[in-house]
Amino acid sequence: MVNTVLILGGGSAGFLGAIALKTKVGRLAVTLVRSTDIGIIGVGEGSTIALTSFLHSYLKIDRAKFFEVAQPTWKLGLKFLWGPRPYFNYTFGAQLETKPGPEFSRGRGYYCDENMEDTDALSSLMSQDRVFEVRDGVPLIHDGLAYHFENEKFVHYLESSARTLGVEILDAKVAEVKRNDSGVAGLVLHDGRTLEADLYVDASGFRSELLGGAMAEPFISYKSTLFCDRAVIGGWNRRDAEDQIIRPYTTCETMDSGWAWQIEHENRINRGYVYSSAFISDEDAEREFRRKNPKIDQTRIVKFISGRYERTWVGNVVGIGNASGFVEPLEATALGGIAGQCRTLCDVLMLSDGVPRRQQINFFNRLDGLNWDSVRGFLGIHYRFNTRLHTEFWRHCREHADLAGAAEVAEAYQELGPDGYFDLIAFGTPFDQFRIGGYVTLMTGMKVPYQKTFIPSREEMSRFDQMRARLRSAAAKAITVRDALAVVRSARWRWS
Repeated sequence: MVNTVLILGGGSAGFLGAIALKTKVGRLAVTLVRSTDIGIIGVGEGSTIALTSFLHSYLKIDRAKFFEVAQPTWKLGLKFLWGPRPYFNYTFGAQLETKPGPEFSRGRGYYCDENMEDTDALSSLMSQDRVFEVRDGVPLIHDGLAYHFENEKFVHYLESSARTLGVEILDAKVAEVKRNDSGVAGLVLHDGRTLEADLYVDASGFRSELLGGAMAEPFISYKSTLFCDRAVIGGWNRRDAEDQIIRPYTTCETMDSGWAWQIEHENRINRGYVYSSAFISDEDAEREFRRKNPKIDQTRIVKFISGRYERTWVGNVVGIGNASGFVEPLEATALGGIAGQCRTLCDVLMLSDGVPRRQQINFFNRLDGLNWDSVRGFLGIHYRFNTRLHTEFWRHCREHADLAGAAEVAEAYQELGPDGYFDLIAFGTPFDQFRIGGYVTLMTGMKVPYQKTFIPSREEMSRFDQMRARLRSAAAKAITVRDALAVVRSARWRWS
């Protein structure tokens, strides 16, 4: 019977896990151990709709307090400077495999060979740096979006919420992990105390002190797909007029030996260059990074390994977040992945009445492995088909990036084009978070060649262009992120 839970780690993963367990399984006694000496990664973070749903639908987190303390900005999708187009938008709205209306014979992707602008309402908003349409003077804020966070503010909000829910938070370091036949028998702290629990949640980040360390769970490397292993991180405070625009998307820009993100906070812009140390030195990566971003202040380098542990739940230990695996932040899947792990853990404990069964644990591990592997394959497509640059790194990616589980859907796209009818043929599983629409949008954006079996008529293209014009016109009347933030902070605003 699981009555007590001990969480090791005080970053996003640890506190999200603590909040979820206390919210959904309130009888549990939850203790979180973290060391302020170790701290958190502390970079800008983007998320996906999975986190938005988890926070506000599953956990019922109050938006007013959340916006007051965490101070997020909104994210409608990703802008890719990737492939042969000047750029393309990957939105959280209607994906390109869907029909724009009954008067069209095929999905949106078939009308985007030359122009991928204004394919849905969110793409039009992104292209004009607008975030919400307005009705009767009120921004139409919805949940079909994600967030940008400054990590410190987000973790500060989570810690405050965890305390309010009754989570015991200890500032301490672990000196030793005791083992027994069930797994972990206790954590010995530097001050001599030993903490024991029925279930241990490893949220210790890259160190993976319990799952990878004490339990010695085998690690599955993704290095045949994802060659990047470092990031140089920096940013600058908004000062000049150009920097006052808060863009409602994450920018992903192709670089000589990897790619760079741009994450938009209210008063700061966060940038990072993810690169492969096999193709560029740390010093040259920083020089390239600063050359393209002369406003950057201090920088630091983070090293990482992409991959996952073979199982996430082993004995009485469950890993979440970076303690269970890591992939580079190209699609901002980290927080959504943590949300999925926390949700599934809570569901197992509730459905089992606190006594997890063997098959439930097996299901947890299989589901989590499928999620990690789907991200690997989806990111692999970004690398295999990006023809924007012809540097040594990108030539290597196009020749050698292992698509793993995404190979079949890539081949299906090349044979069948940007349609959605091969969804079940290609996948046969509901566990891929990107679904077919994400793959179709990404490959259409990168102009991956396909065997053309359908060419839109002049009449259909005219109707599609008319739809684009309507979307552009509506977006021009929408509100900016900065103005929307002013509205939700005003005394008259009430969250619905």
